[in-house]
Amino acid sequence: MTSQVSYSVAVIGFPQLIARNWWLFLLRGIAALAFGALSFVWPGISLLTLILFFGAYALVDGAFALAAAIVGRGSAPLRWWLVLIGLLGIGIGIATFVWPGLTALTLLYLIAGWVVATGALQIIGAIELRKAIENEWWLILDGAFSVLFGILLFIMPGAGALALIWLIALFAIAYGILMIGFAFKVRKYNDQTP
Repeated sequence: MTSQVSYSVAVIGFPQLIARNWWLFLLRGIAALAFGALSFVWPGISLLTLILFFGAYALVDGAFALAAAIVGRGSAPLRWWLVLIGLLGIGIGIATFVWPGLTALTLLYLIAGWVVATGALQIIGAIELRKAIENEWWLILDGAFSVLFGILLFIMPGAGALALIWLIALFAIAYGILMIGFAFKVRKYNDQTP
């Protein structure tokens, strides 16, 4: 009974913590937009530059996700998915900088695995939040888009380097727009909470 009560209190408080820290989701979206825009502006960049851009983006995205989970302390039952997304992003970002000589195919599978895992975790997190906040569909849509993009990368590993760069850039821009949309929807929730 006590654990049920504490879980209920955590469910009630967690959306308010997310709403209060909406700007962390906004920063994740802006980082994704910046990564996508840079990939479009310089499509002829070398593979090493793409790897470093991706590593920086994954590291920043992971840090912001982890920060959102840490700022939401006291709501442990509902923030585990943000911690996993954060740790996964930081780990992939560090691995990318430690081994920048990855082949294009290895990078592709690394990106695909990361995108599928983070997308699935976002869907799970949004499902947990569905009873507590409105507009969780932004996070579900973002997660579903991530999973589909990752599957597409697994299915088509032989795509040309330029096509791969544009595909990744399109994904990053769409992901960023959806994350920014989620941030502003959550911000509205914060404005409406006393």
